[in-house]
Amino acid sequence: MAKIIGGVATTHVPSIGQAIAENKQKDPYWQPFFRGFDFVHDWLARERPDAAVVFYNDHGLNFFLDKLPTFAVGAAEAYRNEDEGWGIPVSRSIAGDPALSWHLINALVADEFDITMCQDMLIDHAVTIPMALMWPGQNWQGIKIVPISINTVQHPLPSMARCFKLGRSIGRAIETYEQDLRVMIVGTGGLSHQLDGKRAGFINKEFDQLCLDKITNEPEILTKYSVHELVAEAGAQGVEFLNWMAMRGALPGRVSQVHRNYHIPISNTAAATIVLENHPEPRLKAA
Repeated sequence: MAKIIGGVATTHVPSIGQAIAENKQKDPYWQPFFRGFDFVHDWLARERPDAAVVFYNDHGLNFFLDKLPTFAVGAAEAYRNEDEGWGIPVSRSIAGDPALSWHLINALVADEFDITMCQDMLIDHAVTIPMALMWPGQNWQGIKIVPISINTVQHPLPSMARCFKLGRSIGRAIETYEQDLRVMIVGTGGLSHQLDGKRAGFINKEFDQLCLDKITNEPEILTKYSVHELVAEAGAQGVEFLNWMAMRGALPGRVSQVHRNYHIPISNTAAATIVLENHPEPRLKAA
C-alpha cells in the first residue's frame, strides 16, 4: 500500500528561479532563504519519496481568466514548462504518474468534488521552482508528480475549509492506493504578500507566524478564516496559503513539524518553508 511520508510547503516567487540561474544562493540577500533548504535536502535523501502530490496555483500558463477551474488535477505522462515571461530559464519536464492520478481523480469525484481532469497540462513556476529548490540541478528524475491546481486568482475562490477538505480526500485516497509508493505532499506559494494596488508590498509577519504555528496541530483554527479575511490578513496574493491548507489536509496521521524557516522579504513576499512528517495511525486488523 502507498504511504504518505509527510509534506513540504514553500514559496514559489519567480525571482528565486533567477537567483538559482545566476548562482546567487550564497548572496547576503538570498542566503537566509536558501539555507532553509539544507534540512529539506537531507530529509528527502533520507525519506526517498517515489511520488509527490503538488498543490499549486497556475499563473496563466495553463489556465486564464476566461477558463479557470476551481480545482484541476493532472493525469499526464509528463508535465512541460514553457516560457512565462519572467526571464527565468524553462525547466525540464517532470514525469507524471497517470495511474496514481486517476486513482485520486476517481476518489475526488466520489467525494463530490467537481474537478477538471487534465490529460495534457503545463506547469509553471509554482511547480518548477519548489521542485528546483528541493532537487537542485533539476535532479528530479527519480520522482513522479501529480499536480493539483487550486484557483487563487479569480474570485470566487475556494475557502480555507474547502481546500483542507480537498486535501483530506486526497490523503484518504493515497492510503487506499495498492502500489507500494512513498508519497510526499507539496504545497506552494506565499506566505503574505500583495503585488498591486494601494497595499502593494504588504507583508503581515504576525499573521504568517500564526499560520506557521497552527498549521501543524491546529489546522482547523485556520479553516475558520473566510477568503475575504484571508485577503485582509495575508494580501491579495497571500491567498496562495490555500495550497498549504490542502497540503496539510492530505496528511492523515499524527503530524509533527520537523523544520521551519521564515525570511522576509523575498521580492516583496514573506518566504517560508516547512517540513511536516506524517506518522500513520495503526491500521486495525480484521477479526
